[in-house]
Amino acid sequence: MINKELNLLVVEDDKFQRAILVEMLQSLEITSILEANNGEQALKIINSEKGKSLDIIITDLKMPKMDGIELLRNIYTNKHDLEVIILSGMDKKLLTAASQISQLNEIKLLGTIEKPVSLSQLHNMLSQHGHTTFKTRRAPSNQRTFSLEEIMEGIRQKQFKPFLQPKVNLKTGKIVGAEALARWIHPELGVITPNAFIPILEQNKCIDELTFLMLEESALACKALIKQNHALSISVNLSLVSLNNPDIAKMITDIFDTVKVNPKYIYLEITESAAMTDGAIALENLARLYMNGFTLSIDDYGTGYSNLQQLTRIAFGELKIDQTFVQGFASNDQMLIVVAANIDMAHKLGINSVAEGVETKQDWEMLKNMDCDIGQGYYIAKPMPVGDFYHFVNDYEANMPEMPTTKTKKLSKKW
Repeated sequence: MINKELNLLVVEDDKFQRAILVEMLQSLEITSILEANNGEQALKIINSEKGKSLDIIITDLKMPKMDGIELLRNIYTNKHDLEVIILSGMDKKLLTAASQISQLNEIKLLGTIEKPVSLSQLHNMLSQHGHTTFKTRRAPSNQRTFSLEEIMEGIRQKQFKPFLQPKVNLKTGKIVGAEALARWIHPELGVITPNAFIPILEQNKCIDELTFLMLEESALACKALIKQNHALSISVNLSLVSLNNPDIAKMITDIFDTVKVNPKYIYLEITESAAMTDGAIALENLARLYMNGFTLSIDDYGTGYSNLQQLTRIAFGELKIDQTFVQGFASNDQMLIVVAANIDMAHKLGINSVAEGVETKQDWEMLKNMDCDIGQGYYIAKPMPVGDFYHFVNDYEANMPEMPTTKTKKLSKKW
């Protein structure tokens, strides 16, 4: 459902097309609409008093004076909290590039539309208002900067907790596990996200302390779930800094021996860049962890510089397709091919494929029909405290959602 109180800015240099867009929006009962004929004019509106109440910008890309690409950069640089819909009548590759620019700059992109624009496309994207997500790579401008000592004291006080985000089998709809995402429950500031503490810990080579705490908390959560007859796996992230510690495999194994949880329930997620290391110590640790019963997962696949030979050297059991490829892929032929190729490669390697960033029913349907094994994203659930996750699992299984059944067009094998 569309919020009719939305404040929109339409940026389009073609007067006729701009008028059509405004008419479409008015037919959706949206009345607060501002107009600009290029990025420069749009930026003046955004920075004005009127701009403070804006919610969404609908912008073309090719425009005189300041084009849509430069406008996106200015939105990012000036940290405007706006959602964006991108339009273009040019090559689809340009829309793909603009989408990637938005993702990298952490702009809240509702979607891209290839002209001519249809009313249903506008309706669907405007309905997503308030539900855009992305993995944060930079700290929000209003977030406090913490010292290493403050962070380490928080770890010593066990103020850091895993928030669990469910992973679901796309064919059966059943929960098969969760990813543990570190959150700092600050006594004064509330929940602090990882971008405020992970980089500092990694730079100072202190990430192991947080990793051990997350593993211990995840092991306890896993044990509690098993007692409730929920044999679910939990995924925990491992940093390259940790993998270069020659004792890390033994230290991780000892945690699960102490808590008495079988390592088969734990997936250790290694980013693609970490997996591509040629360091002997890191590779030894990965081999030893696999030997000790842990499942290795390659995270954020497609965002680094892959050495395919290296993928075959390490015994991965899971490949996670980064959300930057999944979000909006259903309407992007090129992204569709990339996602399909990754799913196919995972299966040919004999490992599970996991799609991050599943945010809509359409995403679920497409991935299911492409034989993707597991989905994770806001369409299923946001990351939540461990206690809430226990309740979520019980409620979810008691009220299993109806699985999407819509058949979507199969990809041609020509790719």
